[in-house]
Amino acid sequence: MPLPVAHRSRIRLALATVALTALAACGPAVLPGDRVVNDLDEQSNRAMHDFNVGVDRAVIRPVSLGYGQVVPEPVRTGLGNAADNLDQPLYVVNNILQLRLDDALQNTFRFLVNSTFGLGGLLDPASDMGIYAADTDFGETMHVWGFAEGGYVVLPVLGPSTSRDTVGRLVDVAMNPTRLAFAAPESDYVTGLSVTDGLNTRHELGDEIDRIYYDHADGYRQARILFLQNRRFELRNGSGSDYMDPYDDLYDDPYEDPYAQ
Repeated sequence: MPLPVAHRSRIRLALATVALTALAACGPAVLPGDRVVNDLDEQSNRAMHDFNVGVDRAVIRPVSLGYGQVVPEPVRTGLGNAADNLDQPLYVVNNILQLRLDDALQNTFRFLVNSTFGLGGLLDPASDMGIYAADTDFGETMHVWGFAEGGYVVLPVLGPSTSRDTVGRLVDVAMNPTRLAFAAPESDYVTGLSVTDGLNTRHELGDEIDRIYYDHADGYRQARILFLQNRRFELRNGSGSDYMDPYDDLYDDPYEDPYAQ
């Protein structure tokens, strides 16, 4: 005799909970040491890095400069707040998958406060109340589940990543509740907010990015060390002895082989 639909749903939910608990029980993946770089595809990664620098020089940098000069700072801040707010439901999904329920509740409450009192996220009263975002992504979820970092990868336009984080990006796009909740043309507005937020980030970090891309003797190596150290620092939840202030010395690369010619 087949089980009722309600019973089957409860069984599937229980099995999913057991599976997530088992994955979390495996513990997070071991992060490589501070001088370990798995960059087996360096030649192709360098080619993609050079391509990204060309795109930045021709398109992203001038557009971001224009955006920063034309759009007033309060408007840019408001659009950035709205873009960040739309990411909160995705944070909640990943928090739950990581079994970090306190973070899930914090991000949920932050989303509700900013979506209502913050006029759809344009304002950020939650931060004024001390409710800050517990940023996360599916790449971190995979780390918590025990998936290794994988190799270093440079993505078109998006820049530095790892094989694990690349998969994480794809999954985040596919399961983002905010994007799934909207159909065109509203979904296009969500994409537009993400683009403007990226342009504003490029504008605000312009000097630092310019030094890496255009002033450093080997911008590829510098971009690699900054990404890997900061990403590993994030996955350690802000702990670990190998963290380096990314802008303390942009011209020092501890990954560089001192005997390389």
